[in-house]
Amino acid sequence: MTYEEIIRFHGHECPGLAIGYKMATAAMERLESLSAEDEELVAIVENDACGVDALQCVTGCTFGKGNLLFRDYGKQVYTIYSRSSRSGVRVLFHGKGVPGGLRENRSAFIKWILSASNNSILSVTPTFIPEPEPARIHKSIPCAFCGESVMESRIRQMGEKPTCIPCYEKQEKF
Repeated sequence: MTYEEIIRFHGHECPGLAIGYKMATAAMERLESLSAEDEELVAIVENDACGVDALQCVTGCTFGKGNLLFRDYGKQVYTIYSRSSRSGVRVLFHGKGVPGGLRENRSAFIKWILSASNNSILSVTPTFIPEPEPARIHKSIPCAFCGESVMESRIRQMGEKPTCIPCYEKQEKF
């Protein structure tokens, strides 16, 4: 997928998208990997910012396939793990090479990010993590209160009644 296609997917061009693109492509180059059609790769992201859209496009990792995992640490860090090679890389955007004042000029900053060498703005290091479990498919159960189907692993028991989390939290308040 081209960078222009990623911009269209995301909806606008911004520094975060450019950073995510650089991070994801650096990881894929280091892993010598192609985009995941299924669960060949697993991505662990440590923020929920714009760059994650670029990561999804470049790596093929998505929440829907269960191979995109979110850790809310607020860091510009992606860990990409290849199931076939059993190896992973951790990519950190440190931005140490960004010239002073450049961040204030959005379009110039984006152009600079895209043309910067990976070594000047990223740290890409091999990492060894326990292999993430493949995505599991759970059966759905209707909530006793609202009737909506809920993934079995997210059901809460209210007495003998299977309850979705929102209904459970609402019932707890009363």
